[in-house]
Amino acid sequence: MATTFPKLTSILLILISITLVTSKSDHFSKTLSPSSVKLSKQKLSHLHFYLHDKVSGQNATAVRVAQAAMTNQSPTFFGAVIMFDDALTMEPERNSKLVGRAQGMYGSASQTETGLAVVMNFAFMEGKYNGSTLSVMGRNAVFSTVREMPIIGGSGLFRFARGYVQAKTHTIDLKTGDAVVEYNVYVFHY
Repeated sequence: MATTFPKLTSILLILISITLVTSKSDHFSKTLSPSSVKLSKQKLSHLHFYLHDKVSGQNATAVRVAQAAMTNQSPTFFGAVIMFDDALTMEPERNSKLVGRAQGMYGSASQTETGLAVVMNFAFMEGKYNGSTLSVMGRNAVFSTVREMPIIGGSGLFRFARGYVQAKTHTIDLKTGDAVVEYNVYVFHY
């Protein structure tokens, strides 16, 4: 009997501890139904616009913020990191209607080709998507005809977004690096 009491006490303490830990974790997370956060039926939207990446001149919208010691000797500018705030317009002309901004950064991530690691948000400023964003993160092999990158999220009307973007160079000035890129965006959202 003397050895049974400590064993029972130990088992009781373990059960109480498990109960306390389990009850506390219920406050950390819980499963919700989509209707409880007012999610309607999922839809697929297609957006089309042009991104204006201006790396030259006084009013550059993309600037180098970091580089490796060997970046300038690299044929691909490996190690360069560029921060950007580029206009998104309806048509390829810079003075066409502004629909938003592409804000983020890209870095030269390949030593063998011009391949960028891209992290960006499309911040929309027009129509029903005004105030909403889409987040894109992926690889952009700049000289490929069409580049595909995943949509990893969004906000506003694009909350719970997922999908992909296709980027296609419309024009590029090889002397300055300035480019206009056509984007086709395919996004599932609620």
